[in-house]
Amino acid sequence: MRGSSPNQNQGNLFYTPLKQLLNPGHPLYLLSEEIDWPGLESKLSVHYSSKGRPAHSIRLMAGLLILKQLDNLGDETVVSKWVENPYYQYFCGVDIFQWNFPIDPSDLVFFRKRIGE
Repeated sequence: MRGSSPNQNQGNLFYTPLKQLLNPGHPLYLLSEEIDWPGLESKLSVHYSSKGRPAHSIRLMAGLLILKQLDNLGDETVVSKWVENPYYQYFCGVDIFQWNFPIDPSDLVFFRKRIGE
């Protein structure tokens, strides 16, 4: 089953959205604005079933794979850097900074197999 991004449109009194904290001139910020994320999700959603446990969001998984390639990282390293780097999180569609690992690194292996990489 295809996962969805959490609804992060509701304001929170205690948290500032990443978009307001980050430098809009940063390369990852700019790249995230250029990618057609809805189009990418539409193309990759054919690899998902409507049954079963919901998967992680396509933007998160595809974003992590893109970051992995851009920085020449391993699966474990890109997931670890995601926790430390707000630009990584913004690139992957997160609105508020997260302190926990978004996925287990082995989930990237399953995602690559799912999309036939």
